[in-house]
Amino acid sequence: MKSNKTIKILIFMAILLPAILLISIMKGATKETMAETDSVKLPIIMYHSLLKDPKLQNDYTISPTLFENDLKYLTENGYTTVVVKDLSNYVYGKKSLPEKCIMLTFDDGYYNNYYYAFPLLKKYKCKAVISPIASMSEKFSETKDISVTYGHITFDDMKEMSDSGYVEIQNHSYDMHSLKSRKGVSQKAGESDETYKSNLTEDVTKAQTLLENATGKKPTCFVYPFGAKSDSTEKFIKEMGFSCTLTCTEEPNVITKNPDSLYELGRYRRDGRESMQNLLIRINTKS
Repeated sequence: MKSNKTIKILIFMAILLPAILLISIMKGATKETMAETDSVKLPIIMYHSLLKDPKLQNDYTISPTLFENDLKYLTENGYTTVVVKDLSNYVYGKKSLPEKCIMLTFDDGYYNNYYYAFPLLKKYKCKAVISPIASMSEKFSETKDISVTYGHITFDDMKEMSDSGYVEIQNHSYDMHSLKSRKGVSQKAGESDETYKSNLTEDVTKAQTLLENATGKKPTCFVYPFGAKSDSTEKFIKEMGFSCTLTCTEEPNVITKNPDSLYELGRYRRDGRESMQNLLIRINTKS
């Protein structure tokens, strides 16, 4: 006959084991839920041109000094600059993203991006995405006309920056950066869907070929000129194999493990009206 002590131990174990099993199940469920909802907030800043002359500075052109101040603030306050490849690696489980990450982008590919921004990126060990108008880069690669004021980066410039690891080159169209015949890559009035798809594909593919030939890396992100697009544009861009798109809509982003979270990412235009600190405060209040 079992002693009272033995009986008590058996009763205790009968109560404890189911409790341990329940806790284990709950922990597993919690981990699974966390994996499903795993996400990182990502502010994206949109730059264009950097020029020293105050008379040439406007909503789309800031001074190199202001850009350097931005980099100083970000590095001193624990931010890590990322590019599209980092986002893709995170989404597909290859690498993690830092909690305080930020993306810096330059549209149009002005030569001053190479002349002013590139040395500063190397100095502060920061990364940026540059999306050139491919037709302009083609033109300046042929003419060798070097101008900080109006020039555009050449294919050799792209190669040097891309090889450094501090700059990622993405697609901004070949020659659809215009407001004349159509607004950016949007569909023209009266243009059939079939014709529109053909024109869009021809232009973007031409840019894709030139950029890949220059850098040895195939762009994975399409950056909408002026942020303009039509209802069917995103579908056609995806069909071309792009895994990410950037707009000009000022809204914060949340990157998740879902590949769809990389499309239509919002960006905040950088002008000289506020400090980087205030800009980030403004972005975070909308998150």
